Amino acid sequence: MAGSGLRNLTKAMSSAGAVVALAAGLLTGLSTPSQAAASLSCDLYAAGGTPCVAAHSTTRALYGAYSGSLYQVRRSSDNATRDIGVLSAGGYADAAAQDTFCAGTTCLISVIYDQSGRGNHLTQAPPGGFSGPAPGGYDNLAVATAAPIMVGGHKAYGVYVAPGTGYRDNSTNGIARGDQPEGMYAVFDGTHYNGGCCFDYGNAETNSRDNGNGTMEAIYFGNNKVWGYGAGNGPWIMADLENGLFSGVNRGYNAGDPSISHRFLTAIVKGEPNHWAIRGGNAQSGGLATFYNGPRPNVAGYNPMKKEGAIILGIGGDNSIGARGTFYEGVMTSGYPSDATENAVQASIVAAGYAPSGGGVPGGTLTPGSAISLRATTPGYTDRSIRHQNDQVITSVVGSSSSSLDKNDATWVVRAGLASSSCVSFESRNYPGDYLRHQNYQLYRQRNDGSSLFAADATFCAQGGRSGQGTSFASYNFPDRFLRHYNNVVYIASNGGSHAFDSTSSWAADVSWTVGQPWA
Repeated sequence: MAGSGLRNLTKAMSSAGAVVALAAGLLTGLSTPSQAAASLSCDLYAAGGTPCVAAHSTTRALYGAYSGSLYQVRRSSDNATRDIGVLSAGGYADAAAQDTFCAGTTCLISVIYDQSGRGNHLTQAPPGGFSGPAPGGYDNLAVATAAPIMVGGHKAYGVYVAPGTGYRDNSTNGIARGDQPEGMYAVFDGTHYNGGCCFDYGNAETNSRDNGNGTMEAIYFGNNKVWGYGAGNGPWIMADLENGLFSGVNRGYNAGDPSISHRFLTAIVKGEPNHWAIRGGNAQSGGLATFYNGPRPNVAGYNPMKKEGAIILGIGGDNSIGARGTFYEGVMTSGYPSDATENAVQASIVAAGYAPSGGGVPGGTLTPGSAISLRATTPGYTDRSIRHQNDQVITSVVGSSSSSLDKNDATWVVRAGLASSSCVSFESRNYPGDYLRHQNYQLYRQRNDGSSLFAADATFCAQGGRSGQGTSFASYNFPDRFLRHYNNVVYIASNGGSHAFDSTSSWAADVSWTVGQPWA
């Protein structure tokens, strides 16, 4: 099978030092973020005899020579589309091109291009066993600005999957079928997950339905415990092999699969006849650990496997759409990659330089624990700040001569996002334990009840101001809606919609805020 020569060479080495030497040879030139040709993920897989047959990323090239498009965005104002490429061959996404094209409107990621040359592009997932929420039963598309990050010192955007969002290709070229060997990895946001089914990337059914045991082989990430789970409370990297999320040889609890939640997470699943493995690690530093390495499940249907060769992202094989997560890059290979090859790929990912986005916030004032004010940037309203009045949240004039009560009501303490540490939540200064929270699109000051719904409603993700100044805050669970003042009341508002507060008039300015010093 493809890749067996490298694996046999590794097995033939008689000492641990020889294995380290092989890995070191593969890692040459990977220690700097310059992304030199032949040092990127798919170059390394090819060198290991297990070439990429699908390569998807919205953040960077995955081949040293790749100079094509990474993804396509479609803007809501006129449905025009724009392909977003790289800054240079083998380089990072041209996020500025997206920002320019999408200025003043909402863009969706309509295509994630396959860099392998096989045409395995990911597009809006069609209905299957479960219908999606978009017209015709299709799944939603990801909001293009909902997952801003830095990579290699450059701004980029990931694919933010809210429940109901999904991508798929049911007609692929070169993806493993039946019991053929394959490998896959993905880089995820390890803090963005839930227990819904199923945040997957990998091999699935070609008719978007559950076709029985062994018809899938995909990476799963989340804390779903219905079929299988690992140590701790999750989240876990598991394999979705259809009719089961596997953390080890069989469904249920497997102590060897740890909870793992790095901000940037490398997740790996690979399989060959009657053998498969789970590996993972921190995409910002260090190496990979192996969480399972052994035989297929000893239940009918999994040996031999019956993989069908579709590719999914953010959904289950039958189009289950209850999951959430964030995807930055991932590949699928022909053949079962060696650990040494994957270790070299991990070093390349680390060298890429993934880092959280500053969100366009000056001075790092959104650091958790900081006390701040949020002041309007709309001309004629710049003397107004977000404040609570009783339990409602409004904007009102606050200044140096304002009362102590007004100043305290307009001061918020930044906390790591209750639903995702890559975002933020705002706790009331004078009502500790109460947070800024949306309910029916309007903002309130409410007590944290500990529920996952409250956590999501009280979490906001900072982005560069949509008007070109200040900071905008996207709702964590409605990422196309932003904190907006409208008639002095604060809402989460989209740029156009059925509500009066979704008005396109002055929308970009109204959702852009100055993050300032606290009033109290």
